Amino acid sequence: MKREETPTVELLPGKSVAIVHEWFAATGGSENVFVAISEVLPQAKPFVLWREEDAQRGAGFQQSWLARTPLRKAKPLALPAMPLAWRTLTRESFDVVLSSSHAFAHTVKMGSNEATRYLSYIHSPARYVWSPDFDGRGSGGLLALPRKALQVADVRLSRHVHSYAANSREVQARINRFWHRDARVIHPPVDVAYFAAGAPREREYLLGAGRWIPYKNFDLVIEIAEAARMPLVIAGSGPEEDNLRRAAQRVSVPVHFEHRPSRERLRELYCGARALLFPAHEDFGIIPVEAQACGTPVLGVRRGGLLETVVDGETGYLLDSRDPADYATALQHLGKLDHERIRAHAWNFSDEVFKANIAAWVTDEAA
Repeated sequence: MKREETPTVELLPGKSVAIVHEWFAATGGSENVFVAISEVLPQAKPFVLWREEDAQRGAGFQQSWLARTPLRKAKPLALPAMPLAWRTLTRESFDVVLSSSHAFAHTVKMGSNEATRYLSYIHSPARYVWSPDFDGRGSGGLLALPRKALQVADVRLSRHVHSYAANSREVQARINRFWHRDARVIHPPVDVAYFAAGAPREREYLLGAGRWIPYKNFDLVIEIAEAARMPLVIAGSGPEEDNLRRAAQRVSVPVHFEHRPSRERLRELYCGARALLFPAHEDFGIIPVEAQACGTPVLGVRRGGLLETVVDGETGYLLDSRDPADYATALQHLGKLDHERIRAHAWNFSDEVFKANIAAWVTDEAA
C-alpha cells in the first residue's frame, strides 16, 4: 500500500525563522522530528545545543557554547546550564522561533524583537526534572537537590511561548499539569512507507524491540513468551543486556537476542513476528507503529501512547495487567486480527501526516 506525498507549500514567506533542538544525537525519534520540521520550513536557521560526534546528519547546524565544553559529554551535569545556554544562543532576532524540546529547548529566547512568535513542539516535559519516579536520572544524587529549582526555572523561563504542540495526549496532559498550558496534539512522524514495504514472511515468533532499560519491561516480555510457550526474539541494546540474558536462560522457550539490528533487519524481524510485545508505558512509542506498518499486531499496556497508536481488538490488544498469563491468553486471539487492517492503520502516523499537521499549526499560530 502506497500513499502519495503531500504537495509542498511555502510557509511563512518573507519571515525569518529559526528552529532549535536539544542535543542532536546519531539516531532517535526527537531527531527525526527536528529533521522533518526542517523539511517543512527549509528556510529556517537550525540551532542545537551540540551535535554528537557520531551524528550523520546536521552538519550545518549552529551549536551553542556548551558544544565547546566538557559538559556535552555529561548531560546530567549540563542540565542546570541549559536554560542559560538557550538564553545566550545568539543575538540574532527572528520573526518565528520553533523549538523541538524534551529538556529546556522550549525556554529559548532570541534577540530583542518583542514581536517574535515562539512555538514549541514537546516530546515531554523533562522526565528527570518532572517525573523522577518514571525516569531514574532525576532521582540520582546529581539532580535530587536542584530538581525543584529546575522546575521553577522551567516554568518561569517559558512564559513567552505562544503555542505548544505535544507528541501525544499523554504529553498534552503533562504540559497542562506541570506548566498549566494547553497544547494541540501532533503525533511524531514514522517512516511507515519503509516498513510497509517489507516482504511478507512466515510469522514464527514473538518480538520485543527497543532500548534494554528497566522501564521497557523486557523481563516481563521474556515471562510472557514462557507463559505462551512461544519462541522470542529480543532486538535492541542497552545496559540491561546481562540481566536479560540471564533471565532468558531460566525459561524453557528459545530466546534469541538481536544486538543493534540494522534498519533493514528490524523490518525483517517485524514482518516475521506473530506479535510485538510492548508492555511499557511510553509517551508515544515509535516501535509499535513501525510494527503495525508491517502488519504485525501489538500487545501492550492500556496506558500512555499505546492508547493512541493501537486500536484494541483490531490492531492489537491492550491489557490492564502485568500478569504473563493474561498476555498469553490474549495471544490466543491473534487469528481474529486482519494484517491488512493493521497495516492501513499505521498510515495515520506517517511522515506526510506529521508534516501536514506541523504546517497547519505553524500557519495558524505564526502566519
